[in-house]
Parts: sequence; C-alpha cells; structure tokens
Amino acid sequence: MTGEVRRILVVGHVAREEAIDATLNTLHFLLERAITPMLEREFVHELEGHLGVELPVGVEQLGRDGDVSACELVIVLGGDGTILRGVDLARDSNVPVLGVNLGHVGFLAESESESLPLVLQRAIDRDYEVEERMALRIDVTRPDGGRVTNWALNEASIEKGNRQRMLQVAIDIDGEPLSSFGCDGVLFSTPTGSTAYSFSAGGPIIWPAVEALLLVPVSAHALFTKPIVVAPDSELTVEIEPDGPDAIIWLDGRRSIALPPGSQVTGTRSEQPVRLARLHPGPFTTRLVKKFQLPTVGWRG
Repeated sequence: MTGEVRRILVVGHVAREEAIDATLNTLHFLLERAITPMLEREFVHELEGHLGVELPVGVEQLGRDGDVSACELVIVLGGDGTILRGVDLARDSNVPVLGVNLGHVGFLAESESESLPLVLQRAIDRDYEVEERMALRIDVTRPDGGRVTNWALNEASIEKGNRQRMLQVAIDIDGEPLSSFGCDGVLFSTPTGSTAYSFSAGGPIIWPAVEALLLVPVSAHALFTKPIVVAPDSELTVEIEPDGPDAIIWLDGRRSIALPPGSQVTGTRSEQPVRLARLHPGPFTTRLVKKFQLPTVGWRG
C-alpha cells in the first residue's frame, strides 16, 4: 500500500559484542529497505549512553508505556531470556515475535545468527507463519484477601523464600484435593515451557500442538510427587502452609510475586495466547533433535 509506514521492533541485549553487532546490522538492513526499526528506550540508553554506540539515523524509540501496537513484528536477537522479554513487550498488542538465536539452546528461536540476513528479508517480505502458543494465567490470593493476576509463557515457579526451610504445600486439581508434601517448589508449565525449567526438574516434554497444563513438584519429599499433565481447561492450585516460611513465584524467570504464608496460587489457561512467527514450521521432533543434539543413530543403523 502506497504511503504505508512499516515498523519493526528490534529487541537485543548488550551482554556480548556479537549481540550489539547483530543489532546494528539489523537496524541498517531494515533502514536500507524503507522499514522503520524501533528500539526500547532503555536499550537505546545502554547502547548510546553507556557503550557509546552510534545508532543510525531513522531509528525510533518506543514510548514510555512500551506500546508496540504500531509495529507489525518484533524481531528478537538473543537467547530464550531475551526472547521472553520480547514476548513480554508484544503480547498485549498481539504482535508476533520472531527470535534469532544468539545464545546457547535458544528453544524459542526460529533461526540461528548465521542466517540473519535471510531471516530479515523474509520478515520484510512477510514470508512467515504465525503460530499461537497457549500461556498461563496465574492468580494469587494472599491471606489478607489481596489478589494479584499475572501470566507466563513457559512456566510459573513457586519457590521457597528461605533456603533453610522446606516449603509445605497442598495441591488441588479442579477444586479437589490431590496431595500435600514438603518440597523446594512447584512448577506450573505450558507445553512450550516443558523444554525449559520443567524439563530440568524432571517433567515430560509435551509437543506444542498438545493443549495441556503441567504440574511438576521440585525436590519433593513424598511418595506421590510425579509430574502431572491435565486438560487445558483444568485448574491447578497450590496452597502454602499458613505456619511455614515465605515463598515467591517467578513468572518465566522475569517477574515475581511475593507469597506470604497461607497464600494460594491458581494456574489456568490464559485467554490470550502468545503469537510466534515461524519460518520453519517443520516437525517438533526435528527441533528437539537439533536443539538437544540427540543421538539418532543406534543399533538399528
């Protein structure tokens, strides 16, 4: 459409020179093709103010409210942590996120750094599919009646606040008591998060196309402490012992909510999914083998 102003938000980090170079290359690539790149205000401050990086003319900054609704796409340059930050920015505006891996595993990334020019050209050509991933809605009810609602793409991790004391919890599924035990924590996870913290804690891998919720006890001291997979419309509830230590819940390892003794945490499916841009919509098995470098040759040849 003539006169259309196209904007793409570029999300990066300043931890490594490679990431800064990738960001600058991306900004120049977009500007040369009449696409307006946008950056977070804090990111610009880090690049220009702390590192003395000179940004090209034509780059715009997000407003203080972080609204990305004027952008058609969010391109993230980094590992899964940086991609989760991009998801944070994009979700409320329903803008798709395209990740380019500059980290180690990069399970949420769609491509690796060496294919960056091809990725950018496909983004400009709008040559990608958008896949919706289910997210978690987390409701916290404190003993004083206070309520907090938040969300997560990967997982919500309920953890003990005092390392020297075990967390005592009671688990309900769909309003029915299931079990109670002492533990280091409890995870609520989506299928997307099943290859993240949940995987490290001994949970199963769930294919992204499967609609389900996952509960994983962490270092639990009880007989019945296996991971549990439930229907997507189920309700997972963890009640924290009123006489026990404080706890905390981490959402995708980025946002936290304090949990005083006696708090109740409920995890359900969020009504708003996360939108990921896909360039290679191949089998999830292929992604697993590649990211985890799984051996696929055995006695069968």
